Amino acid sequence: MTATLMDGKTVAARVRADVATRVAELAEQSAVRPGLATILVGDDPASHVYVASKRKACVAAGMTDHHRHLPAETTQHDLEATIDEAADDPAVSGILVQLPLPPHLDSDAAIARIPAGKDVDGLTTVSAGLLSRGQIGLRPCTPAGVVELLDTYSIPLAGAHVVIVGRSALVGRPLGQLLLARDATVTICHSKTQRLAEHTRQADILIAAAGVRGLIGAEHVRPGATVIDVGIHRTPEGLCGDVDFDQVHRVAGHLTPVPGGVGPMTIAMLLSNTVTAAHATVSR
Repeated sequence: MTATLMDGKTVAARVRADVATRVAELAEQSAVRPGLATILVGDDPASHVYVASKRKACVAAGMTDHHRHLPAETTQHDLEATIDEAADDPAVSGILVQLPLPPHLDSDAAIARIPAGKDVDGLTTVSAGLLSRGQIGLRPCTPAGVVELLDTYSIPLAGAHVVIVGRSALVGRPLGQLLLARDATVTICHSKTQRLAEHTRQADILIAAAGVRGLIGAEHVRPGATVIDVGIHRTPEGLCGDVDFDQVHRVAGHLTPVPGGVGPMTIAMLLSNTVTAAHATVSR
């Protein structure tokens, strides 16, 4: 058996094209053009690359770019004042604080300043509560992108047993909530889980989001299962994920590659959240 590769680049391109259409329609109907405020603190090279990609995609979709770049020595007070300014700006539909922040800053306190209606990363406590209660709100981008991939490839969710390896507030926990809302049966494993393979081999859908390179091998996968690799690791040979691709692609039914799987979906869903936030503003 050779797994069908789930092409995140193609799916993301379709989502982004849909976003561009929604942006144009909103601008025509209401004269409102969605705007994304990205807030970057310091000079971390990887963060610069990530923010540049988000800004470029934002402009390509027809949105306005409201970038703020603060020096590494920025105080908590000045960072929060910048977030408050963006929150009060009617031209800004969504706010994204690029993480990680420099160690002297409190990222939780900073994220908490973002109004739920502009929380396009879906990271605030309010957004998490709305998700937990099944109420309307902006969802975290990577988990939303995983669900979009599963839907695109017609992977049944209702009644499926999903095993998520990783319990982070960014991916594992919100993804579990999204899948429960779609009537999946969800098991979440983590660093303290014993006999990991005994759990993962029961999965119809196995999602690796532990941040451990090559954690999931063939022995962890039931033949024919769908395997989603959320991990990303830079190596001298290039990018790889939490899944040992060479082993697992011979066992799984569907498999996301790294790169080109979940990664492109994150920015696509960020854009989708931003236009959704803009629509909500117009509706109020």
